[in-house]
Amino acid sequence: MCASGLCLVLLGLAASGLLQVRGIRIYTSGDVEAVNGTDTRLKCTFQTSAPINPQALSVSWSFRPLTKGQEVSIFHYQQKPYPPIEGAFRKRVAWAGDIMGRDASIIIREVKFTYNGTYTCQVKNPPDVHGTVGEIRLRVVTTASFSELLYLAMAVGLGIAAVVVLLIIIASCRRCKKKQRQRMEGNVEAPRKEHKERKEHKEHKEHKERKDPTACHPSRAVHLYISQTSIEIDSSDGMISDPSTGDPSSSEEDERSSDEEEEDDSD
Repeated sequence: MCASGLCLVLLGLAASGLLQVRGIRIYTSGDVEAVNGTDTRLKCTFQTSAPINPQALSVSWSFRPLTKGQEVSIFHYQQKPYPPIEGAFRKRVAWAGDIMGRDASIIIREVKFTYNGTYTCQVKNPPDVHGTVGEIRLRVVTTASFSELLYLAMAVGLGIAAVVVLLIIIASCRRCKKKQRQRMEGNVEAPRKEHKERKEHKEHKEHKERKDPTACHPSRAVHLYISQTSIEIDSSDGMISDPSTGDPSSSEEDERSSDEEEEDDSD
């Protein structure tokens, strides 16, 4: 009775959704196409309901060829990567995941046509150890398909467009800074230029109004007076006689001497 009652309770809880069964979910990229001789990333992410335990979490990758062959393990991870040490995938598989980021991806280096097949990704995170298994079907081709080329062209175009936009933004910023600097310099130079023009105008006005530099200012002028003198020229020999001063005292003396000479002659 007790056992049957417990079973009924569990069934009721499961039916009501109160009892959840733990399970890990795996997500992969599905079909992947790679060019022969290139490196290819096989993407695998997971979602777990339990906290990630780096010490216990494990990742396993296996490969099954297109032809009916045996499935072989090609990679294992637990605390650190364990690549294959023998077989067709020796030195060809590298870890590209991040456990804390819930990424369990790997890289296949220099893929070959013999790598065509199905790759299985399985993750266990105790106590979450049950769940789906992710599968990736890899197809190795000689050249990239049109879709791959289209994606590549779009990626290159977007990259070039981003670079062009970045260059335009940089050039615009530099032009704005240059204009701002010129505007600031213009605001500084304007008063200087105006002051210089005023100074030149003042100097030009002073130069225009300035008199003859050899002339003295009226307040500093010295008046010179030149006495009138008479100059007698002897027509006989062309000599210049002494000028007459016009002094009345000297004329009186000449008359007196002439009178004395006449008196002596009369005697």
